[in-house]
Amino acid sequence: METMNSIECFVASADAGSFSAAARRLGLTSAAVGKNVARLESNLGVRLFQRSTRKLTLTEAGERFLQEVGGGLETIRNAVANLASAGGQPAGTLKVSMGTGFGREYVVPLLGDFLQRYPAISPDWHFDNRPVDLIAEGFDAAIGGGIELSPGVVARELGPAHRVLLASPAYLASHPPLCSPQDLPQHDGILIRSPQTGRVRPWTLRDREGTQAPVSLKVKMTMNDPNAACEIAAMGLGVTLVSMPHAVVYMDSGALVRVLPDWYVDSGILSLYFTAARLLPAKTRVFVDFMVERFRAQKLAERFSAIR
Repeated sequence: METMNSIECFVASADAGSFSAAARRLGLTSAAVGKNVARLESNLGVRLFQRSTRKLTLTEAGERFLQEVGGGLETIRNAVANLASAGGQPAGTLKVSMGTGFGREYVVPLLGDFLQRYPAISPDWHFDNRPVDLIAEGFDAAIGGGIELSPGVVARELGPAHRVLLASPAYLASHPPLCSPQDLPQHDGILIRSPQTGRVRPWTLRDREGTQAPVSLKVKMTMNDPNAACEIAAMGLGVTLVSMPHAVVYMDSGALVRVLPDWYVDSGILSLYFTAARLLPAKTRVFVDFMVERFRAQKLAERFSAIR
C-alpha cells in the first residue's frame, strides 16, 4: 500500500505539473507528496522528475513509467474502492459538479431518496455554472448541457439542451409586439455571459422547419447567472434567453412566458458525464443509474424540450 501511495503521488504530480497542485488534489501536504515521490525514485533506482523552482518535468524514464502505470493505477484504485464498500454496499465520497440553479431545482430534492438507498455514500456536490475537467479536477461525475466530451469521458443522456426566449406578461403588454425574430432588435435584452469565455455567445434560433435566425436583442444588461436573468425578466425589465430547465420553473408559475414559442435554440444534449474507467467505482455507477431512473420517472426530458 505504501508503494501504491507513492505511485499515486507520482501520477498526480505528473498530471498537475507540481507537488503543491498534486497535494491539493490528493488532500495531502506538498512535503508529503514530495517525500512519496522521492521514496518511489529511491526504490526504483531512477530519477522520474527533473525538479526546478517553478515546475516538474518528467525524465525519459519518468515518461515511460507514467505510460505504463497511469491507466492501471485508475483500475486498481477503483477495484480497491469497490472492495472497501461498507457491507458490500457502494460507499465513499461522491464528488459531483452541476449548475447552481439546475442542481438546487432538480438534483437536491433527490438527495434524501438517494441516501436512503445508499447510506454509505457521502455527497460532495459542487454548484457552479461552468464545465469542469473531470479527470484533472478529481470529479466522479458532472451534469451539464452541450459539453464536448474530452478523452476518457463518457456520457448518459438526460434530455435535450434547448434554450427559449422569455419575458414577463407586463413587459410584453407595454412594448411593441414580438411576432418574429426580426422584431427582436426593438427589445431590451437581458443577456447571459459565458462562464468559459466571459463573453455573450451569439445564439441562433430555429423553428420546426429548420429555418434559422439570430438572437439579436438590444443589450440592456448582462448577467452571469441564468436564475438572476429570469428574476430580472420577471421584474418586467426585458427579454432573456435561458435553458429549459431554468425556464420551466418561471413558466409554470406564470412569472414569465415564452416569446416566439415556435422558435428555440438547440444547444445539444443535457447529459451526466463520468470517466470511462474499465472498472467504474460502485458509488459512481449507482449515482448515474439513479439519476437516469429518476429523470425518466419524472419525464424531465419531455419537460426540457422546447418543441411543443
